[in-house]
Amino acid sequence: MTALKNMSAWNEGDWIAAISLVVLAAFLAIGASIAMSKKEEAFGQPKGLYMLFFAEMWERFSYYGMRALLIFYLTQHWLFNDSKSNLIYGAYTSLVYITPVLGGYLADRYLGQRKAVLFGGILLAIGHATMAVEGVGGQDDPTINVFWAALAFIIVGSGFLKANISVMVGQLYKLTDVRRDGAYTIFYMGINVGAALGTILVGYLGQTIGWGYGFGLAGIGMIAGLIVFVLGKGSLLGRGEPPKPLTKNTEMTLYAVGVGAVAVIWALVQYQSVIQNLLIVSGLGLLGYVIYEAFKLDKHARDRIFAILFLIALNPLFWGLFEQAGGSFNLYTDRYVDIGGVPASLFQSINPIYIILLAPLFAGLWVMLGKRGLEPSAPAKFGLALAQVGLGFLVFVWGAQSVGPAAMTPVIFVFLLYLLHTTGELCLSPVGLSAMNRLAPKFMASLIMGAWFYMTAVGNFVAGKIGEATGGESGEMSKEGTLAIYEKIGWITIGVSVAVLLVSPFIKKLMHLNTLEDDRDLAGQSELGEPAAAGTRLDGETKA
Repeated sequence: MTALKNMSAWNEGDWIAAISLVVLAAFLAIGASIAMSKKEEAFGQPKGLYMLFFAEMWERFSYYGMRALLIFYLTQHWLFNDSKSNLIYGAYTSLVYITPVLGGYLADRYLGQRKAVLFGGILLAIGHATMAVEGVGGQDDPTINVFWAALAFIIVGSGFLKANISVMVGQLYKLTDVRRDGAYTIFYMGINVGAALGTILVGYLGQTIGWGYGFGLAGIGMIAGLIVFVLGKGSLLGRGEPPKPLTKNTEMTLYAVGVGAVAVIWALVQYQSVIQNLLIVSGLGLLGYVIYEAFKLDKHARDRIFAILFLIALNPLFWGLFEQAGGSFNLYTDRYVDIGGVPASLFQSINPIYIILLAPLFAGLWVMLGKRGLEPSAPAKFGLALAQVGLGFLVFVWGAQSVGPAAMTPVIFVFLLYLLHTTGELCLSPVGLSAMNRLAPKFMASLIMGAWFYMTAVGNFVAGKIGEATGGESGEMSKEGTLAIYEKIGWITIGVSVAVLLVSPFIKKLMHLNTLEDDRDLAGQSELGEPAAAGTRLDGETKA
């Protein structure tokens, strides 16, 4: 009876926190049971796929949950103005996508993917746990240095985990295995289930009960992912191990490099102008190296590298607009949209929920079009993706202006923007990552994947600069100024999309798809960061 009385005294926040822990415990139990199962397969797929599904789900739970809160944490707790908060947000997310270059390189050459993922997961758990240390707030609070350290741990941890856990999915299959596309769809669902749950649960706790509760739940989610990954080691069947035996000294040196990178990132994330210069210099260096290696290859392989570079070059524009979601658009939703008292961070869950609902439909659409010889090529899909992300902003601006400057924007237009951005994402992200994998020479597979993430990083920094502009000269967002910027970037992106569609036949020819060979064996193949839509090929034909 006493327990019942105590429970009846719980408030809404207590119930949500309890439900969140129950959800985490249930998913952890499912993941652990699959990881420890003695069966080699489940539902027609290798058991290792499901172990990686749950591990990645928890990593995305923690990352997207924290991402949904970050812009509000910066403006409301640390009291940065809107412009500075968007710039910090963009710098943080850009560094998250740069570090996979380091993590992928060290895994390919020395650590192997499994050890890299484990090390990255530990760093992420430390980072998310440290985010729960709030202090009193304001930029004069010395605790802000703990906050910078937390971001640094998350950034470097993502670098070791994000690229390599997805590589391990591909290592479970041969390129000709008919189960691959289904496996990718399952894995992609894990990414978005984690993103949706994290955004809803972490976002709600952070905005209604306290920042520490939200960030703390994100940390618990990351620990759950680590547990599943450790328990499921045997399900990987020896995949992802170091390319050659590691000495203890070498292994510890590599971990020291990772810890040293945390210290470097701690400094970098505080000085966004330095990150901008770093992106320019390192980007030119990476481009030069890829072109240098390309000229060592035969004509067809060299042409494919140029096709890869074209596709990668479109990343900054797409992600620069798409990533307004967690920055300026998150703030706009909180201040100028009629959301009926719902915490604005919860609207970040719309995109992953759309992904879960629409990804199977897109897979079926590509198959249906392929059977009729109408499926767009990968470059054409990129053009369509840009058109949709630009149109999303134009529709939103029209909706906001239709009710007048003094009225709150109807929430339906938030859902419409995310719908168009999600359909654009499904035309670009899985398709592009699949293209990187199949077009890149074996010895450059992880480097090309790192280059993809690198240009995604540039896009995230561009997103921060666009968000900074929405603050205007005063640094504080205005409704009219933000809508004017959204309209401008929308029209620019529509124009670029038309140009991409016009040149897409030429880029398709550079791919030389008719001479691609499936010459990568099970142990040596590499796979890209996120899965391709099921049932698709780069040349627009349906798989048999």
